[in-house]
Amino acid sequence: MRFFDETKIWVAAGNGGSGCVSFRRAANLPRGGPDGGNGGNGGDVWGVGDAALSTLADFRHRPHWKAGRGAHGSSAGKRGRDGAAVTLTLPLGTEIWDETGAHCLADLLRHGQRARLAAGGRGGRGNLSYKSSVRRAPRDSSPPQEGERRCYLLRLRLIGDVGLVGQPNAGKSSLLARMSAARPRVAAYPFTTTRPHLGVVEAPLADGTPRHFVMADVPGLLEGASGGVGLGLQFLRHLDRCRLLLHVVDASGEDPLADFAVVRGELGLWRGDRGGESLLERSAWLALNKCDLLGEGRVAELAGEARRVTGLPVFCVSAKTGEGCDGLGVALAADLPEEELDAGAGDIDLSLSGNSDAFTVTPDNSQWD
Repeated sequence: MRFFDETKIWVAAGNGGSGCVSFRRAANLPRGGPDGGNGGNGGDVWGVGDAALSTLADFRHRPHWKAGRGAHGSSAGKRGRDGAAVTLTLPLGTEIWDETGAHCLADLLRHGQRARLAAGGRGGRGNLSYKSSVRRAPRDSSPPQEGERRCYLLRLRLIGDVGLVGQPNAGKSSLLARMSAARPRVAAYPFTTTRPHLGVVEAPLADGTPRHFVMADVPGLLEGASGGVGLGLQFLRHLDRCRLLLHVVDASGEDPLADFAVVRGELGLWRGDRGGESLLERSAWLALNKCDLLGEGRVAELAGEARRVTGLPVFCVSAKTGEGCDGLGVALAADLPEEELDAGAGDIDLSLSGNSDAFTVTPDNSQWD
Protein backbone atom coordinates (compact mmCIF):
# COMPACT_ATOMS: atom_id res chain seq x y z
CA MET A 1 0.00 0.00 0.00
CA ARG A 2 1.32 3.45 -0.92
CA PHE A 3 2.20 5.88 1.84
CA PHE A 4 0.08 9.02 2.12
CA ASP A 5 0.51 11.46 4.98
CA GLU A 6 -1.88 14.22 3.92
CA THR A 7 -5.34 14.26 2.38
CA LYS A 8 -8.71 16.01 2.57
CA ILE A 9 -11.96 14.35 3.53
CA TRP A 10 -15.59 15.42 3.33
CA VAL A 11 -17.96 14.05 5.95
CA ALA A 12 -21.75 14.31 6.15
CA ALA A 13 -23.72 13.27 9.21
CA GLY A 14 -27.21 11.85 8.76
CA ASN A 15 -30.32 13.99 8.74
CA GLY A 16 -32.92 13.47 11.42
CA GLY A 17 -36.21 11.72 10.68
CA SER A 18 -39.50 13.60 10.47
CA GLY A 19 -42.00 13.56 13.33
CA CYS A 20 -45.38 11.97 12.64
CA VAL A 21 -48.82 13.59 12.89
CA SER A 22 -51.29 10.81 13.58
CA PHE A 23 -54.49 10.13 15.59
CA ARG A 24 -55.50 6.81 16.96
CA ARG A 25 -58.81 5.35 15.84
CA ALA A 26 -60.14 2.17 17.47
CA ALA A 27 -63.55 0.72 18.28
CA ASN A 28 -62.75 0.50 21.97
CA LEU A 29 -61.35 4.07 22.04
CA PRO A 30 -64.11 6.27 20.62
CA ARG A 31 -62.36 9.50 21.61
CA GLY A 32 -58.96 8.42 20.13
CA GLY A 33 -56.09 10.84 20.55
CA PRO A 34 -52.75 11.92 19.07
CA ASP A 35 -50.18 9.13 18.69
CA GLY A 36 -47.58 10.45 16.23
CA GLY A 37 -44.04 9.38 17.19
CA ASN A 38 -40.77 11.32 17.01
CA GLY A 39 -38.25 10.89 14.23
CA GLY A 40 -34.91 9.19 14.84
CA ASN A 41 -31.65 11.09 15.11
CA GLY A 42 -29.19 11.08 12.23
CA GLY A 43 -25.95 9.13 12.56
CA ASP A 44 -22.71 10.81 13.65
CA VAL A 45 -19.35 10.60 11.88
CA TRP A 46 -16.46 9.64 14.15
CA GLY A 47 -12.71 9.36 13.68
CA VAL A 48 -10.89 6.82 15.89
CA GLY A 49 -7.16 6.18 16.34
CA ASP A 50 -5.94 2.73 15.28
CA ALA A 51 -2.42 1.53 16.10
CA ALA A 52 -2.54 -1.02 13.25
CA LEU A 53 -2.55 1.67 10.54
CA SER A 54 0.36 3.74 9.25
CA THR A 55 -0.97 5.59 6.19
CA LEU A 56 -3.91 7.71 5.06
CA ALA A 57 -4.18 5.87 1.73
CA ASP A 58 -7.74 4.69 2.40
CA PHE A 59 -8.94 8.28 2.62
CA ARG A 60 -6.95 9.46 -0.39
CA HIS A 61 -8.93 7.05 -2.57
CA ARG A 62 -12.26 7.50 -0.75
CA PRO A 63 -12.56 11.07 0.53
CA HIS A 64 -16.35 11.24 0.95
CA TRP A 65 -18.12 9.66 3.95
CA LYS A 66 -21.79 9.84 4.88
CA ALA A 67 -23.69 8.53 7.89
CA GLY A 68 -27.25 7.15 7.79
CA ARG A 69 -30.33 9.29 8.22
CA GLY A 70 -32.84 8.80 11.00
CA ALA A 71 -36.12 7.01 10.21
CA HIS A 72 -39.41 8.87 10.36
CA GLY A 73 -41.71 8.52 13.33
CA SER A 74 -44.94 6.58 12.87
CA SER A 75 -48.32 6.04 14.46
CA ALA A 76 -48.89 4.33 17.81
CA GLY A 77 -46.18 6.57 19.29
CA LYS A 78 -43.38 4.70 17.52
CA ARG A 79 -40.09 6.56 17.40
CA GLY A 80 -38.02 6.22 14.24
CA ARG A 81 -34.72 4.39 14.56
CA ASP A 82 -31.50 6.39 14.69
CA GLY A 83 -29.30 6.53 11.61
CA ALA A 84 -26.21 4.36 11.41
CA ALA A 85 -23.04 6.10 12.56
CA VAL A 86 -19.86 6.00 10.47
CA THR A 87 -16.45 5.43 12.08
CA LEU A 88 -13.25 6.33 10.24
CA THR A 89 -10.19 4.44 11.51
CA LEU A 90 -7.14 6.71 11.40
CA PRO A 91 -3.47 5.92 12.10
CA LEU A 92 -2.08 7.13 15.40
CA GLY A 93 -0.50 10.53 15.04
CA THR A 94 -3.20 11.83 12.68
CA GLU A 95 -3.88 15.53 13.06
CA ILE A 96 -7.29 16.86 12.07
CA TRP A 97 -7.09 20.39 10.63
CA ASP A 98 -9.74 22.75 9.33
CA GLU A 99 -10.29 22.88 5.59
CA THR A 100 -7.80 25.71 5.07
CA GLY A 101 -5.04 24.00 7.04
CA ALA A 102 -4.73 27.02 9.34
CA HIS A 103 -5.86 25.47 12.63
CA CYS A 104 -5.20 22.04 14.14
CA LEU A 105 -8.44 20.90 15.76
CA ALA A 106 -7.51 17.49 17.16
CA ASP A 107 -4.62 15.05 17.44
CA LEU A 108 -5.22 11.30 17.81
CA LEU A 109 -2.37 9.87 19.87
CA ARG A 110 -3.95 6.87 21.63
CA HIS A 111 -5.43 3.67 20.28
CA GLY A 112 -9.20 3.98 20.51
CA GLN A 113 -9.21 7.74 21.06
CA ARG A 114 -12.18 9.24 19.22
CA ALA A 115 -13.13 12.56 17.66
CA ARG A 116 -16.65 13.38 16.52
CA LEU A 117 -16.23 14.93 13.08
CA ALA A 118 -19.90 15.70 12.37
CA ALA A 119 -23.03 15.47 14.49
CA GLY A 120 -26.21 13.92 13.16
CA GLY A 121 -29.37 15.98 12.93
CA ARG A 122 -31.96 15.64 15.65
CA GLY A 123 -35.22 13.97 14.73
CA GLY A 124 -38.43 15.98 14.47
CA ARG A 125 -41.14 15.85 17.14
CA GLY A 126 -44.41 14.05 16.52
CA ASN A 127 -47.76 15.41 17.63
CA LEU A 128 -47.89 13.04 20.61
CA SER A 129 -45.14 15.07 22.26
CA TYR A 130 -47.29 18.22 22.03
CA LYS A 131 -50.20 16.69 23.92
CA SER A 132 -50.99 18.35 27.23
CA SER A 133 -53.89 18.88 29.63
CA VAL A 134 -55.04 21.88 27.62
CA ARG A 135 -54.07 20.64 24.16
CA ARG A 136 -55.88 17.37 23.73
CA ALA A 137 -55.65 17.07 19.95
CA PRO A 138 -52.52 18.87 18.70
CA ARG A 139 -51.74 18.71 15.02
CA ASP A 140 -48.25 20.13 15.42
CA SER A 141 -44.93 18.57 14.51
CA SER A 142 -41.40 19.99 14.33
CA PRO A 143 -39.13 19.57 11.30
CA PRO A 144 -36.00 17.42 11.66
CA GLN A 145 -32.52 18.94 11.75
CA GLU A 146 -30.03 18.37 8.97
CA GLY A 147 -26.78 16.60 9.76
CA GLU A 148 -23.56 18.57 9.71
CA ARG A 149 -21.39 18.62 6.61
CA ARG A 150 -17.71 19.35 7.16
CA CYS A 151 -14.41 19.27 5.31
CA TYR A 152 -11.17 18.43 7.11
CA LEU A 153 -7.50 18.23 6.20
CA LEU A 154 -5.81 15.14 7.65
CA ARG A 155 -2.07 15.24 8.30
CA LEU A 156 -0.13 12.29 9.65
CA ARG A 157 2.91 12.68 11.89
CA LEU A 158 4.41 9.31 12.70
CA ILE A 159 5.06 8.70 16.38
CA GLY A 160 8.68 7.75 17.06
CA ASP A 161 11.23 8.16 19.84
CA VAL A 162 14.40 8.41 17.71
CA GLY A 163 14.47 10.02 14.26
CA LEU A 164 17.15 9.09 11.72
CA VAL A 165 18.31 11.98 9.52
CA GLY A 166 21.12 12.26 7.04
CA GLN A 167 21.99 12.50 3.39
CA PRO A 168 20.93 9.88 0.82
CA ASN A 169 22.99 6.66 0.96
CA ALA A 170 24.28 7.44 4.45
CA GLY A 171 22.92 4.06 5.57
CA LYS A 172 19.87 5.13 7.59
CA SER A 173 17.63 2.36 6.24
CA SER A 174 20.39 -0.22 6.70
CA LEU A 175 20.86 0.91 10.30
CA LEU A 176 17.11 0.67 10.95
CA ALA A 177 17.03 -2.83 9.45
CA ARG A 178 20.04 -3.89 11.55
CA MET A 179 18.63 -2.60 14.86
CA SER A 180 14.96 -3.57 14.39
CA ALA A 181 12.71 -5.98 12.54
CA ALA A 182 11.77 -3.32 9.97
CA ARG A 183 12.68 -4.14 6.39
CA PRO A 184 12.89 -0.90 4.40
CA ARG A 185 14.18 -1.10 0.86
CA VAL A 186 17.97 -0.90 0.69
CA ALA A 187 19.93 -0.39 -2.54
CA ALA A 188 23.16 1.21 -3.78
CA TYR A 189 21.61 4.35 -5.23
CA PRO A 190 20.31 7.64 -3.76
CA PHE A 191 16.72 8.02 -2.52
CA THR A 192 16.01 4.34 -2.14
CA THR A 193 13.86 5.50 0.78
CA THR A 194 10.93 7.48 -0.61
CA ARG A 195 8.67 7.35 2.45
CA PRO A 196 9.16 7.22 6.23
CA HIS A 197 9.61 3.86 7.95
CA LEU A 198 9.20 2.85 11.59
CA GLY A 199 10.99 0.09 13.48
CA VAL A 200 10.82 -1.08 17.10
CA VAL A 201 14.24 -1.48 18.73
CA GLU A 202 14.77 -3.67 21.80
CA ALA A 203 17.80 -3.01 24.00
CA PRO A 204 18.62 -3.91 27.63
CA LEU A 205 18.83 -1.34 30.40
CA ALA A 206 21.56 -1.37 33.03
CA ASP A 207 19.61 -3.82 35.21
CA GLY A 208 18.98 -6.15 32.28
CA THR A 209 15.36 -5.11 31.80
CA PRO A 210 14.50 -4.96 28.09
CA ARG A 211 13.48 -1.52 26.82
CA HIS A 212 11.61 -0.91 23.58
CA PHE A 213 11.60 2.31 21.61
CA VAL A 214 10.49 3.35 18.12
CA MET A 215 12.99 4.50 15.51
CA ALA A 216 11.81 6.52 12.49
CA ASP A 217 13.66 6.77 9.18
CA VAL A 218 12.84 9.63 6.78
CA PRO A 219 14.12 10.13 3.21
CA GLY A 220 17.55 11.69 2.86
CA LEU A 221 18.22 15.43 2.71
CA LEU A 222 20.37 17.16 0.09
CA GLU A 223 21.74 20.68 0.10
CA GLY A 224 18.89 22.87 -1.13
CA ALA A 225 16.20 20.52 0.15
CA SER A 226 14.41 23.54 1.65
CA GLY A 227 13.97 24.78 -1.93
CA GLY A 228 12.65 21.46 -3.21
CA VAL A 229 15.91 19.73 -4.22
CA GLY A 230 15.56 15.94 -4.05
CA LEU A 231 12.44 15.07 -2.08
CA GLY A 232 12.57 18.43 -0.31
CA LEU A 233 11.49 18.73 3.30
CA GLN A 234 8.00 17.26 2.90
CA PHE A 235 8.63 14.40 5.34
CA LEU A 236 10.29 16.36 8.14
CA ARG A 237 6.99 16.77 9.99
CA HIS A 238 7.39 13.11 10.99
CA LEU A 239 10.36 14.13 13.15
CA ASP A 240 8.28 16.56 15.21
CA ARG A 241 7.27 13.86 17.68
CA CYS A 242 10.78 12.37 18.00
CA ARG A 243 12.52 13.16 21.26
CA LEU A 244 16.00 12.62 19.84
CA LEU A 245 17.50 13.05 16.36
CA LEU A 246 20.21 10.60 15.34
CA HIS A 247 22.32 12.04 12.54
CA VAL A 248 23.67 9.23 10.36
CA VAL A 249 26.81 10.21 8.41
CA ASP A 250 28.79 8.19 5.88
CA ALA A 251 32.20 8.01 7.54
CA SER A 252 33.78 6.81 4.28
CA GLY A 253 32.75 9.96 2.40
CA GLU A 254 35.08 12.75 1.31
CA ASP A 255 34.09 15.10 4.16
CA PRO A 256 31.71 13.51 6.70
CA LEU A 257 31.51 16.61 8.90
CA ALA A 258 30.62 18.80 5.91
CA ASP A 259 27.78 16.38 5.12
CA PHE A 260 26.60 16.73 8.72
CA ALA A 261 26.70 20.53 8.46
CA VAL A 262 24.60 20.45 5.27
CA VAL A 263 21.87 18.42 6.96
CA ARG A 264 21.88 20.67 10.04
CA GLY A 265 21.57 23.71 7.80
CA GLU A 266 18.54 22.28 6.00
CA LEU A 267 16.89 21.39 9.32
CA GLY A 268 17.31 25.00 10.38
CA LEU A 269 15.51 26.22 7.25
CA TRP A 270 12.46 24.03 7.85
CA ARG A 271 9.45 25.73 9.36
CA GLY A 272 6.84 23.40 10.73
CA ASP A 273 3.15 24.04 10.16
CA ARG A 274 2.49 24.00 13.92
CA GLY A 275 5.36 26.20 15.03
CA GLY A 276 6.89 25.38 18.39
CA GLU A 277 10.37 24.05 18.98
CA SER A 278 12.84 24.07 16.09
CA LEU A 279 14.37 20.74 15.11
CA LEU A 280 17.78 22.29 15.78
CA GLU A 281 16.80 22.61 19.45
CA ARG A 282 15.98 18.92 19.70
CA SER A 283 18.47 16.59 21.43
CA ALA A 284 20.82 15.16 18.80
CA TRP A 285 23.44 12.42 18.51
CA LEU A 286 25.84 11.58 15.70
CA ALA A 287 26.40 8.09 14.29
CA LEU A 288 29.39 7.61 11.99
CA ASN A 289 28.28 4.75 9.75
CA LYS A 290 30.28 2.46 7.41
CA CYS A 291 33.24 2.47 9.79
CA ASP A 292 34.10 -1.03 8.52
CA LEU A 293 35.49 0.68 5.40
CA LEU A 294 38.06 2.65 7.45
CA GLY A 295 41.04 1.66 9.53
CA GLU A 296 40.85 1.81 13.32
CA GLY A 297 43.18 4.78 13.47
CA ARG A 298 41.13 6.80 11.01
CA VAL A 299 37.89 5.93 12.84
CA ALA A 300 39.29 7.12 16.17
CA GLU A 301 40.64 10.30 14.59
CA LEU A 302 37.33 11.07 12.86
CA ALA A 303 35.32 10.39 16.02
CA GLY A 304 37.50 12.73 18.06
CA GLU A 305 37.22 15.49 15.49
CA ALA A 306 33.43 15.03 15.32
CA ARG A 307 33.09 15.36 19.11
CA ARG A 308 35.22 18.49 19.11
CA VAL A 309 33.42 20.18 16.19
CA THR A 310 29.79 19.22 16.90
CA GLY A 311 29.77 18.84 20.67
CA LEU A 312 27.40 15.87 20.29
CA PRO A 313 27.72 12.29 21.54
CA VAL A 314 29.39 10.33 18.70
CA PHE A 315 29.04 6.60 17.98
CA CYS A 316 31.02 4.62 15.44
CA VAL A 317 28.90 1.92 13.83
CA SER A 318 28.61 -0.30 10.78
CA ALA A 319 25.10 -1.18 9.67
CA LYS A 320 26.55 -3.82 7.35
CA THR A 321 28.53 -5.80 9.94
CA GLY A 322 26.58 -4.76 13.05
CA GLU A 323 29.68 -3.31 14.71
CA GLY A 324 28.71 -0.79 17.41
CA CYS A 325 24.96 -1.13 16.77
CA ASP A 326 24.26 -2.97 20.01
CA GLY A 327 26.11 -0.36 22.00
CA LEU A 328 24.19 2.42 20.24
CA GLY A 329 20.90 0.71 21.08
CA VAL A 330 21.85 0.33 24.76
CA ALA A 331 22.87 3.99 24.96
CA LEU A 332 19.63 5.13 23.36
CA ALA A 333 17.54 2.96 25.66
CA ALA A 334 19.29 4.39 28.71
CA ASP A 335 19.04 8.01 27.56
CA LEU A 336 15.41 8.08 26.45
CA PRO A 337 13.15 8.87 29.42
CA GLU A 338 9.93 7.03 30.01
CA GLU A 339 7.60 9.65 28.61
CA GLU A 340 4.04 9.44 27.41
CA LEU A 341 2.43 11.72 24.90
CA ASP A 342 -0.40 13.84 26.23
CA ALA A 343 -3.50 12.53 24.52
CA GLY A 344 -5.96 14.86 26.19
CA ALA A 345 -9.00 13.77 28.12
CA GLY A 346 -11.21 11.24 26.39
CA ASP A 347 -13.18 11.85 23.24
CA ILE A 348 -12.95 15.07 21.22
CA ASP A 349 -16.01 16.79 19.78
CA LEU A 350 -15.31 18.75 16.60
CA SER A 351 -18.95 19.12 15.60
CA LEU A 352 -20.44 22.60 15.54
CA SER A 353 -22.83 21.63 18.33
CA GLY A 354 -19.83 20.81 20.49
CA ASN A 355 -17.87 23.97 19.62
CA SER A 356 -18.35 26.76 22.14
CA ASP A 357 -17.18 29.33 19.58
CA ALA A 358 -19.94 28.44 17.12
CA PHE A 359 -23.34 30.12 17.43
CA THR A 360 -26.04 27.48 17.36
CA VAL A 361 -29.51 27.16 18.84
CA THR A 362 -30.31 23.72 20.22
CA PRO A 363 -33.83 23.18 21.58
CA ASP A 364 -34.23 21.31 24.83
CA ASN A 365 -36.17 18.24 23.80
CA SER A 366 -35.45 16.19 26.89
CA GLN A 367 -39.16 16.11 27.74
CA TRP A 368 -39.89 13.92 24.72
CA ASP A 369 -36.62 12.05 24.21
